Amino acid sequence: MQNMSAGKTALGLDNNVGALICYVGNVVCALGLIYSIVVMVTDKTNKLPRFHAMQSILLSAASIVLYIVGVILIMVIAMLSAATGSSAIGLLSFLVWLVMIVLGLGLFVFMIIAAIKAFQGEIYKIPVIGNFAEKFSS
Repeated sequence: MQNMSAGKTALGLDNNVGALICYVGNVVCALGLIYSIVVMVTDKTNKLPRFHAMQSILLSAASIVLYIVGVILIMVIAMLSAATGSSAIGLLSFLVWLVMIVLGLGLFVFMIIAAIKAFQGEIYKIPVIGNFAEKFSS
């Protein structure tokens, strides 16, 4: 895609640094999510930070939803296992945890790739989420 790293965000950062913080901040106590919301509210003109801020928000939301669904599934499976006394149901719980770990690692890899592309000044669309981010950031 095109290089959009020139210019400053509404907070005074370079566009590419502002876009990078949207992702990297998520590693530290959801600061990236907070920063992304601030970018969406304050920066109305710069496409690069707005796109990456919205994509980071959607990526965080997807992570939270997947985690909640996984925990609920595991709790239901644990209750079924306790009620029936079947150890085979415990194996199902283990498989759900495995799926959650694989999905979590996948989301983390997409976050790293998007952060690198954001710092390079490129718009990188994460599959599915990227199209929504482009639509909502305009």
